[in-house]
Amino acid sequence: MRVSRLTGLPPVVDAHTRLVVLGSFPGAASLEAQQYYGHPRNQFWPMLSALWQTDLVALPYAQRIAAMQLRGLGLWDVYAACHREGSLDSAIKQAEMNDLASLLRVAPGLRALAHHGGESARAMRITRVLGLPVYKLPSTSPA
Repeated sequence: MRVSRLTGLPPVVDAHTRLVVLGSFPGAASLEAQQYYGHPRNQFWPMLSALWQTDLVALPYAQRIAAMQLRGLGLWDVYAACHREGSLDSAIKQAEMNDLASLLRVAPGLRALAHHGGESARAMRITRVLGLPVYKLPSTSPA
């Protein structure tokens, strides 16, 4: 069976971004919706809602992103494209890296990077050379 090549989502990063959360690659639900953390059981948006005491889950996606960016938070993935059947990180094959160094140009106020989940954290050897603090966060995926 031939697995098709998938292309990820564009970065949600601007000049005011201070922290970028880097996932691995969007799951099937996120790709279909064209939204980061688009699976209804993913706990990313409920977690931010709890931290910021704002019900982001109830907001349309564009408003979630706006609220996030107002707080200096950006989103992207370590992989730009890959071959994968389903949504599991373990199924990612022939992954193509995003240009993570470009974050320094797009977000001159960037202060740190946070890898979201184990597969993303495998790229820490790359992000550490950018000269910023790099953290590893647990995954919020329902998997």
